[in-house]
Amino acid sequence: MELSSLTAISPADGRYREKTASLSVYFSEYALFKYRVLVETEYFIALCELPVPQLKTVNKLDIFEALRDVYRSFSESDAERIKTIEKTTNHDVKAVEYFIKEVFDKLHLEKYKEFIHFGLTSQDINNTATPLSIKDALEEVYFPVLNNLLDILNKYANEWKDIPMLARTHGQPASPTRLGKEIRVFISRLEQQIRLLKEVPISAKFGGATGNFNAHHVAYPAVDWKSFSDNFVRKLGLVREEYTTQISNYDNLSALFDGLKRINTILIDLSQDFWLYISMEYFKQKIKAGEVGSSAMPHKVNPIDFENAEGNLGIANALFAYLSAKLPVSRLQRDLTDSTVLRNVGIPFAHGLIAFQSLQKGLNKLLLNEQAVQNDLEKNQAIVAEGIQTILRREGYPEPYEALKALTRTNESITENSIKNFISTLNINNEIKKQLNTITPQSYVGI
Repeated sequence: MELSSLTAISPADGRYREKTASLSVYFSEYALFKYRVLVETEYFIALCELPVPQLKTVNKLDIFEALRDVYRSFSESDAERIKTIEKTTNHDVKAVEYFIKEVFDKLHLEKYKEFIHFGLTSQDINNTATPLSIKDALEEVYFPVLNNLLDILNKYANEWKDIPMLARTHGQPASPTRLGKEIRVFISRLEQQIRLLKEVPISAKFGGATGNFNAHHVAYPAVDWKSFSDNFVRKLGLVREEYTTQISNYDNLSALFDGLKRINTILIDLSQDFWLYISMEYFKQKIKAGEVGSSAMPHKVNPIDFENAEGNLGIANALFAYLSAKLPVSRLQRDLTDSTVLRNVGIPFAHGLIAFQSLQKGLNKLLLNEQAVQNDLEKNQAIVAEGIQTILRREGYPEPYEALKALTRTNESITENSIKNFISTLNINNEIKKQLNTITPQSYVGI
């Protein structure tokens, strides 16, 4: 079968292709080739700018932009050419090197070809290309979509900031809250984790075969290769890891994945809460003509967007957890497990992106059923007991907690009248009684 959205094994590239297509330019095989070409090209340009003696004659003004155009306009046919070369080399990074050498032939730069990949090992390219692709994906796709989600939540938090709502702790009626404030909790948590995520350095390994610049130093011992590489990586927008083996230490990447996982976990929490609010009929959902909620029960409008989000966030977190735990571990100076594992880095991003879009869709379908919210408050009058007993404590009333417990911890229905009757029996002055009578489930919502 031909590969298509119908025959793809992964739903990220199949059923959900429309939602994940924007990640292809960062995490596909094509993208990996493009980012490798970028790193190799910029490295050659950096050697010219140093310059090493043999590259002093390179015509910088004419050549540099022509070389950069190779990765700027990198095409699928260019990627196919690299794949063809790889059939001979059986080494994907070497195939990229040979591809660039072909470009050098076309640009009449034959005498400079051996300075492509000069002194480097494959992981200098891979461990710079991959974090660079992650950095770009975060800036250009991940954060914009997450910010759109935050915009929706902020809109609701403001719209519903004055809507009193029954809170539930352990699933039981608890001191009332405001609907907008409960949404604000999620906004605050997300914003805090986004700030922490942005503080994690996105780092590259760039130091030769085992991290010591052996080849560089033996060829040009007078050059400060550490400073050169620090500056080169910094210009790409990354931070260089100074002490490494053949590969990245992956500790910063692990921290990044842990941060992404925490954001996903908050959104799982949000998905479950809104699912429950819908089941409690606090929200209804906008109905789209032609949609079917159940193959058997015509009346159903299921909260499928929140369920879809929860499931995809769970898959993303499982993969981020594995990547985070596995990548920093490698036998001695290097084994190959990181290479095959890291090729999957786009998959948890894809499932996260699917989830973000499902959440946006679900949130945009919500219709507040304010009557149901108010009804729940009205039938749970006992929730004002905390406020009443706290004022009685303030006034030195004997055993106020026990008095309210006796009133409210019962299987009999507690009504507004039973609360008022209880207040009327208290041995306190009328001003305090008046204050206690003002406490209602709608007004007892705190700050």
